[in-house]
This record gives sequence, structure tokens and C-alpha cells, in this order.
Amino acid sequence: MAVPKKKTSRSRKGMRRSHHRLTMPPMARCGRCGGPTKPHCVCDRCGYYGTLQVFADAGSEPAAS
Repeated sequence: MAVPKKKTSRSRKGMRRSHHRLTMPPMARCGRCGGPTKPHCVCDRCGYYGTLQVFADAGSEPAAS
């Protein structure tokens, strides 16, 4: 089994972990109500995806096609 010969310093450990940070998800504005939504997703506030109504109102079941 491989065992390190020397202790990994805080600096080297930090350099290795520099890409482990969290990033904010991309956000867009709904063109209909102006609320914040994720790109290419249905708006939680008004239930629209672009010009297509997916939900009758926010929080309800999908509209019948």
C-alpha cells in the first residue's frame, strides 16, 4: 500500500482543493412575470415555459394536453 513519506502542507492541500468550491447556479428572468428562474425550466411563479402554459397556476398539477 502506498504511504506518503512527508506530510502534505496546508498550502499544497489548499492548492489541490482549490476547485472544490461551490458555484452559484445560473439564473434568468421569466419573460412573463419577471421572477427568477433557471434557464430552460418552467417558471415556479407563473407556470409558463416561454409562451407555453405548463401549469394552470403556480403549485398545481400540469395542464391536460
